[in-house]
Amino acid sequence: MNGDVGALHDPTFGPMVVCGTGFALFQSPNNRALIASAPLERTGGASGMLGTARLLGQTTGAALVALTFGLYHGEATRECLTLAGGFSAAAAVVSALRLVDWGGYLRPSR
Repeated sequence: MNGDVGALHDPTFGPMVVCGTGFALFQSPNNRALIASAPLERTGGASGMLGTARLLGQTTGAALVALTFGLYHGEATRECLTLAGGFSAAAAVVSALRLVDWGGYLRPSR
């Protein structure tokens, strides 16, 4: 080691540690809940869908980061984080829509 600790002084280091820790604490229980909620005979399919969704998100995210770095040379980090924040806000809105009572319109009939 050459003693360089420049990464520790990067302003994005702290938020990335917080996000990484949050993802680590969230991912396993969430995956377990998703697989456990599927009927026993469909757990394999649920696992496959979970893996496909995760890889699709990782691939799309990596492509968007590469595109953003190509378009915004000097401000790429800020633009990537802004883009990530926008997607997070959109996901929060979509998730919050689950709480809206649609008057039975979107509920399955029994």
